[in-house]
Amino acid sequence: MDNDKNKKVVTRFAPSPTGWMHIGGVRTALFAYLWARRNNGTFILRIEDTDKEREVEGSVDQIIESLKWIGLEWDEGPDIGGPYAPYKQSERLDIYKKYGEKLISKGLAYPDPYTEEDLINFREKAEIEGRAFLFRDYRPEVFEEWDGTKPLRFKVPVVKRTDWHDIVFGDLSAGEEALDDIVLIKSDGYPTYNFAHIVDDIEMNVTHVMRGQEFLPSTPKYLAIYEALEIVPPIFVTMPPILGEGGNKKLSKRDGAKSVLEFKNEGYSADALFNFLSLLGWNPGGEKEIFTKEELIKVFDIERIQKSGAQFNEEKLDWMNKEHMKNMAFEEFKERAFLYLPDELKKDTVIHMIRERVAKFEDIATMLDNKELDFFYLKPEIKEEGIIYKNTDINVIKNNIKEAIEILEKIDEDSWNKEKLKEVLIDLASSKTNRGEVLHPVRYALSGLDKSPDPFIIGEVIGKNETIQRLQNCI
Repeated sequence: MDNDKNKKVVTRFAPSPTGWMHIGGVRTALFAYLWARRNNGTFILRIEDTDKEREVEGSVDQIIESLKWIGLEWDEGPDIGGPYAPYKQSERLDIYKKYGEKLISKGLAYPDPYTEEDLINFREKAEIEGRAFLFRDYRPEVFEEWDGTKPLRFKVPVVKRTDWHDIVFGDLSAGEEALDDIVLIKSDGYPTYNFAHIVDDIEMNVTHVMRGQEFLPSTPKYLAIYEALEIVPPIFVTMPPILGEGGNKKLSKRDGAKSVLEFKNEGYSADALFNFLSLLGWNPGGEKEIFTKEELIKVFDIERIQKSGAQFNEEKLDWMNKEHMKNMAFEEFKERAFLYLPDELKKDTVIHMIRERVAKFEDIATMLDNKELDFFYLKPEIKEEGIIYKNTDINVIKNNIKEAIEILEKIDEDSWNKEKLKEVLIDLASSKTNRGEVLHPVRYALSGLDKSPDPFIIGEVIGKNETIQRLQNCI
């Protein structure tokens, strides 16, 4: 693999199906996707399913559903195929065996002759002697022939200091202790991650590897394998961690981290989550924060990925989601909002009102649970202390409501809408010492709440007869 800058950019996302798709994984996929699209390159989805003991049933489907929902499309993958199929590691065992045999032929791989008990004894001896356990210290002098029944180990060709460059972390270095004779293929025939991902990246011509910070200590081992195979390694782009609220430690399930589909189920916009995650650990420069996917593709640059951890802030996500919801086509917003509303509230006026008040669609369910919308179809309970505006005399309030009834009764049914109601009620209110002497009691009479949507909106939704009846009941 040649890292010529003129070579077509190929990135990949290679999750393990050992659980739900969390936001850290999606952020890595998102960066890989953006870089491929920015360069008119190829984005690959590959499933690293060689750890069969930890594999969770249904995880592959959940991974694909999560990535598709947030807006990622791949050019090659397990569901669509491609020139380097199959894209599940469990279906590529012959390829790993071929590379293992290539290293054997070069004298750089050998079957592990030791039992588990031997390894325990070696580790205990190293601990007693106060030194790190390195398998290469126990490398056999003569290698057996590998028949696949024992683990195949890599023979580090040269024990040396390792230097490499990372796009995010710059020039890095590790001492000799970072190199060891690691397992390449296990006795069950499945490769380890350390070997399989290298083979796949070589086979699929991957040019840029986006990965988590936890892989930095293992990089010298990977580089030794690339060198043994006489392959130039890809460009490494290490992601900063996503930190929990407070920024003290990496976000985890224990700290409230959610799967991507939980965000979907809570009514977040996929566009908003895409936008939010793209700005976790990366900054395009400038003050702009709301981006479409197309805008992000145009400006994304791996050179601007930050070293420091990025704090997950759900309040910021809610704000960003609300901004994206404002940009959503009204019919699309209405269609999604209708999923939460009872039939009597499925009206455009209600939707417009709700749109101004929610940060995510699940907030509509919360409003219903908190009875914040009951006034639209239930007569409110009126209390005298609630209807008083500041220190206005109660008789003044009653007279103002009576005047409101008189002008509302003159409006034809055909002209009954929030614009007309606003016009006549504002005219009435403007003729008083303080507009609140009219608008507050009318609002309260219609809703029974100190804080509610404008009385004009409520009046349109409940209709002329119910509006006037509620005002009369209030008096």
